[in-house]
Amino acid sequence: MRGIPPIRSHRGPHRRRPAKLHGDKGYDYDHLRRWLWGRGITPRIARKGVESSQRLGRHRWVVERTVSWLAGCRRLHRRYERKPEHFLAFAGIAATLICYRRLTK
Repeated sequence: MRGIPPIRSHRGPHRRRPAKLHGDKGYDYDHLRRWLWGRGITPRIARKGVESSQRLGRHRWVVERTVSWLAGCRRLHRRYERKPEHFLAFAGIAATLICYRRLTK
């Protein structure tokens, strides 16, 4: 959360952090909720034994689908590169190829 750059918007000042954070039951801890509230972020985390995580799915699936597309690239599935610059370059190439394939459909 600390490493997220400012969010660019067309109007008004740049936001420094997201407004909400969506998470599944694996992140249902009081200390995490307090940490997020202290930074002005609204936690949307399903509670263990109380809520269903079905409602959070529509937001999470976008991220999980994108990660699975990136994992489909063999070079990124296991981190073969030792230098982080090379890994980020391959991640950029993979994202470009994924976008190209989606746009040509």
